[in-house]
This record gives sequence, structure tokens and C-alpha cells, in this order.
Amino acid sequence: MIAIHDSPHGFHPRWIEYCRCSSIPYRLVDCYASDIVRQVKGCSALMWHHGQSNPKDILIARSVLFALEHAGIRVFPNFQTAWHFDDKVAQKYLFEALDIPAVPAQVFVDHKQALSWIARSGFPKVFKLRRGAGSSGVRLVKNPREARRLIKKAFRSGFPVYDPWGSLKERVYKWRIGKFSIAEVLKGIIRFVWHPEFSLVLGRERGYVYFQEFVPDNDTDIRIFVVGDRACAVTRHTRPNDFRASGSGLLDYDPSRIDRRVLEAGFEVSRKIGGDALAMDFVVKTNGDPFLIEVSYGSPVEFYDQCPGYWDQHLQWHSGPVNTQAWMVDFLLHEIDHP
Repeated sequence: MIAIHDSPHGFHPRWIEYCRCSSIPYRLVDCYASDIVRQVKGCSALMWHHGQSNPKDILIARSVLFALEHAGIRVFPNFQTAWHFDDKVAQKYLFEALDIPAVPAQVFVDHKQALSWIARSGFPKVFKLRRGAGSSGVRLVKNPREARRLIKKAFRSGFPVYDPWGSLKERVYKWRIGKFSIAEVLKGIIRFVWHPEFSLVLGRERGYVYFQEFVPDNDTDIRIFVVGDRACAVTRHTRPNDFRASGSGLLDYDPSRIDRRVLEAGFEVSRKIGGDALAMDFVVKTNGDPFLIEVSYGSPVEFYDQCPGYWDQHLQWHSGPVNTQAWMVDFLLHEIDHP
């Protein structure tokens, strides 16, 4: 039996519906409850789609999941999938440790070392906060002066996890391209006064800086999503007059645009990391080599619904509807049956 967090948000409704329609035994549990360990007794696995903007998830999700996994209960997402979730600093070291071809990044926790590196580096560079999705906390640094200003702030007052001005600009942009309603724009204005609760839980990002190399001449990136031996892919276009594709809302589901080398890289990264479900963002350099930017297991629920099919691990194409949440349940059941 699979335990599933009882929530109307995220992947949970689709997991529940798939189990119900497929006659897969499941039990609804409250992962926020103090007795969650008791609730999952007798279950083979627990599925919990925890997110980076839910304050309760931020506080206890990893603790609950990893404790249960430590006790021999299969969890989704597992440790290999979740320990580096929403942490670009952790991913930098993970990619290097596993020898994964990735866009080079530098992390400094010492103010003087950061300034010394900036003095001998070329520009532009991409500055990122360790947390944040949809290009939040990401900016292009064009010269050493901008970099020194960011370093100074990072080691003094730090950066808020939630940027109300940046969020409002994103909402206006999404409204203009028809992705958001005017109500979402108004919500962004209100949040100048009332910040979301998760930002209060996380506080400010300070005491480190993260700079990634800028890869020029890219108006797209490629998102490869791998669950077990299946993968789907989406090409994401950058915003107008911007270098950022993540969160742009400009998506292309044409499978003919996906280079075989990027698919191969996606399956290889998934194998090395050992994740249950990994969304990998790649850029392709001018010589055609794919380089990983970052990974995540989460995404909007419907993000891959328009994919016209998927590739298997042998890179054979299979046309048909894509339900990545159903893939997750199938993969988990396979892992339980074949430990």
C-alpha cells in the first residue's frame, strides 16, 4: 500500500486519481501531523510533493521523508532526488562530484576570496541565489562593478528570498502574454506590503555568493524530465530582450527540436544522481554539447501534459498522452517490487 499526503495541491490529486482508477491500494495521510510515522505504519511507501514555497514543507518535509527512508520505507521523492532540491549551491558541488558536464559555477563564503576572483574574471556572469524557481533571484552581471556591489550586499544585509518588485514584473509579463489574469497582477502589488509566509520562514540569503558562467547565443534552453526509463522534453524560449528561459511561459513541445545528445545527457544525469524524477535544464553550446544548468523534481502539474509522447531509455519514441504523475506511481511500485 502507498501512503499519499492528503492535499488538493501539487501532484497529490493526480496520484490519488491514478491509484483509484488503477485499483492500486493507497492510504491518505497527513504529513504535517506529529504522528505521521504512525500513520504510514503498514505502508510500503510514502508520496509527498513538497514545494519550495510552502512554509510547512520547508520546515519538515525533508526531515519526515529522510527519517522514514532511514527506517526502510520507500519515499517519493527519495534522498537522492530531494536533498539538493531548490539549492543551486548544493547542485554545483553535486555536478562536480559526479563529473556531470554542467555550466561552470563558483561559490564563495569568504568576502575577500569573492572579490579576488572577480578581479581576474571575465564578464558577463550570471548571479543566482541558491533558492528560487522560474528565474527568481537570477540576474546578468555585466561588469566587475556590479559584481562587487552584489558581493558587498551578500556579505552584509543579504537578499530577501522574495523580491516583490521582481515578482510584480514577472506577473505583468505573464499577464501580457496571456498566462496570468489581472488578479495575479493585483496580488503582486499587495505583496509589497504582505510578503508570502515562506519568505518569513526562510529569512534572507546572506553569507555567500554564487556566480555561473554566461553561455551566449542561446535563445532557448531544453527541459528534460526523466522518470525511470521514460523521458519527455520541452524547449523553453527566453523572454524578449532577456537571457532567461526558466519561467518565461514560452514553451515548445515539438519533439523534433530535441537533440539526441541532450536526451542521452538527461538519462545519464538521472542515472548518476539516482533520482526518482528529475527535471534537468540544459543549454547547448555552439559545438552542440549539452551542459546542465540545474535540476529539480517539481514543476507545475500540467507542465508536460502537452508533450505528444515520450522517449524510452533506448531513445525510441512513443507517441501518446503523457501523464508524468502516473509515471511516478508506476516507477515507485516497480522500485518496491524490485528493490
